[in-house]
Amino acid sequence: MAQERRGRGRPVAVDGVDRRTALLDAAREQFAAKGYAQASLRSIAAQAGVDASLVNHYFGDKQGLFIETLELPVNPLLRIRGVLDQGTEGLGERLVRTFLSSWDPHPAVFAAIVRTGLVESPEATGPVLEMVRTVLRDQLADVLDGDDAELRASLVVSQVLGLGVARYVMQVEPLASAVVEDVAVRHGSAIQALVDD
Repeated sequence: MAQERRGRGRPVAVDGVDRRTALLDAAREQFAAKGYAQASLRSIAAQAGVDASLVNHYFGDKQGLFIETLELPVNPLLRIRGVLDQGTEGLGERLVRTFLSSWDPHPAVFAAIVRTGLVESPEATGPVLEMVRTVLRDQLADVLDGDDAELRASLVVSQVLGLGVARYVMQVEPLASAVVEDVAVRHGSAIQALVDD
């Protein structure tokens, strides 16, 4: 028997294989080779030598697995869901506040993601852009009204990412040292205009 179950807890790997790590390793390889859309949970699980249901057990779904492969200090999927669950009223301000409060403790990580994933190592761009597209833009577009929801969601994402680049990568003052709440109030209104358009 390859594995035993302990009721509702974590599956016990009795053959010495860490199922979670095996899934992450296979997912990183397949997301890099095929991209997010083309990598299937079934093929990732097969490569890892585990049942596909373990993806849901460990990561919730494909997006959760993808986010976990990036080894980020914050989970943008959970953060964006928390912001969007409150509706579109005040969304711009909440989004900026959540983004900055998530990344202010980890500015070097954000800067490294941008520099490595978008500037220094174009082959690494895929996972970063997949995260932006699937996690941020698509979930934003789902809550916006109108035929141009995807365009407006893309514009919101570009505003937020641009804010991050200016604050954490270029360290433009006084933005780089501005209080989160001040930035959220002032820049949130610009983002809200795109949400309400």
